[in-house]
Amino acid sequence: MHPADHIRGQKDDVLEGKTIVLGVTGSIAAVETVKLARELTRLGARVIPVMTHAAARIIHPDALWFACGTPAITELTGAVEHVALCGDVPDHADLLLIAPCTANTIGKIAYGVDDTPVTTMATTALGTGIPVVLVPAMHGSMYENPMVAENLDKLSAAGIIFTGPKIEEGKAKMASQDDIVLESLRALGPRKLEYTRVLVIAGPTREPVDSMRTLTNRSTGRTGRELAREAYRMGADVMLWLGGDARAPNIPSERFGTAESLKKLVEYDGGGWDIILVPAAIADYSPVREDGKIPSGHGSLSLELRRVDKLLPLLRKKTRFLVGFKAETHVGRDELILRARKRMEEAGADMMIANCLEDVSLEETSVLLVRKDSVIPYEGRKGKVARAIMAEVGALAKG
Repeated sequence: MHPADHIRGQKDDVLEGKTIVLGVTGSIAAVETVKLARELTRLGARVIPVMTHAAARIIHPDALWFACGTPAITELTGAVEHVALCGDVPDHADLLLIAPCTANTIGKIAYGVDDTPVTTMATTALGTGIPVVLVPAMHGSMYENPMVAENLDKLSAAGIIFTGPKIEEGKAKMASQDDIVLESLRALGPRKLEYTRVLVIAGPTREPVDSMRTLTNRSTGRTGRELAREAYRMGADVMLWLGGDARAPNIPSERFGTAESLKKLVEYDGGGWDIILVPAAIADYSPVREDGKIPSGHGSLSLELRRVDKLLPLLRKKTRFLVGFKAETHVGRDELILRARKRMEEAGADMMIANCLEDVSLEETSVLLVRKDSVIPYEGRKGKVARAIMAEVGALAKG
């Protein structure tokens, strides 16, 4: 058994049973593909590397053999690897992911030129109907070339999916590993939420005490980001409103700071959402703000707090299916359900996701999906729990 097999599915099983052909072309960003291949493997995928000669000058094929557990394909042989992997055969690959993808390779794919193992895989996959994801990486001036832009448009019209690039330091850099994985997951489906508009509101609010200090909470927004990622993976049209400093996934997003700024987002929003999920840790109280900065070193300090309006009743008017979240501490299961149902009734929500904070860690959580007539428990890594929540919510919202 190759050592790569020991990490397969270690992080999650979302790609279990999936075969991904990883095409690597001659960009310096090829040095990042070992990490990308390992991440896909940790999510359960079988990854088969395919390289151009230019890529093999930047990263040795043995590095990808190590990462994937499968020897890198650098030449097409009598085994007709392009047909075996991407052809119209019963056990073909589920996805062709080309990362990084140079301007040269983009042009060749656009015009059906097959002079490398990677471009031949692409021509074959497109003929078969296998999803193809390209991750452009090149110098900025190359990316701005009108002919390259024309090729990108042509490939997009043919159904090829692009992620990135990041425009930094005059370069069109390869997208982040997280964004590549997310786009690959979306390409693989299932697209059960296609044509569904989903809003996720996540993260903490920060209520100003004075010009320097704020009151906030320990929310990381992780659960909300995972829910947004999962909805996107399922094909939904997703918007994420995010508080705090956490990096947003590569989907449309808005930032909010205070509960008041979040309320304004809600009021100005046009609505029409099919599903709204609100795992955000929104302040219940906000300080009456002091002008300037309160001097330090002067003994005790008293703060006057004012009640913050609840947002779920406002959000009720914006959506067909509203999911609220109820976090408590040191209560039993029956009491947690009772409080969740009371909050659900007050807000007019269709479902509450309830948990005790003692059952939450950075990576894992335990929740109850509470409705008027049912309670469904889920626990595990936050990504897997988010997957279960979105599957249940999606089925109810579309049913």
